[in-house]
Amino acid sequence: MIELLIKVLLAYLVGSVMGGLWLRFMVGGADIRQEGSGNAGATNALRARGKGFAAAVALVDVIKGVLAVALVPMLVIPGLAEAPVATEWVMALCGVAAVFGHVWPIWHGFRGGKGAATLVGVMLVIWPLALLPVLAMWVLILVTTGYVGLATVLAAVVAPVFALLMGEPLSGMLVTFTAAMALTIVYTHRSNLKRLFEGNEHRFEKVMLFRRRHG
Repeated sequence: MIELLIKVLLAYLVGSVMGGLWLRFMVGGADIRQEGSGNAGATNALRARGKGFAAAVALVDVIKGVLAVALVPMLVIPGLAEAPVATEWVMALCGVAAVFGHVWPIWHGFRGGKGAATLVGVMLVIWPLALLPVLAMWVLILVTTGYVGLATVLAAVVAPVFALLMGEPLSGMLVTFTAAMALTIVYTHRSNLKRLFEGNEHRFEKVMLFRRRHG
């Protein structure tokens, strides 16, 4: 089990590499956690620095999710016996660790992002098919409401529902993993949901299909 713990720890450390914080050293500027919503993810990067920087942040955060699940579970650690755990579960645990690393990064005082972009990277490896309904839901909610947080939460909830509809067992890896990640995304977006219920959540009206025209 030591081998498994080391891999999970490595995946967490990979997830702790924050695109929004490392990239600022290349382009200059203050810590984006001091701007906008105070979050280190791509959405706040868009608000604070614009489309180009936000795209770069999102790309880094997705790639680290891919690496944490595609490479870390396959590492051979000299001197340690392979853990008696199915590979799919090792990948799932590393995926959870990478997302947790993004949300609570050790390199940055445990103040990171909300986990969505890194989760997309993890899903690209673990279950790319599920990204079709997940991204479809995200786009649908975003263009009809303009609320990124709400779109992300509902998209995350779609994944375990899709797993069940596809006949996956309740105790199976896909249902367990997607349900755990959906709960995590709901938790990390709790402030968005609170503002939404209070009626003061930020809305991206530019992406809405049906929006009020001014003037």
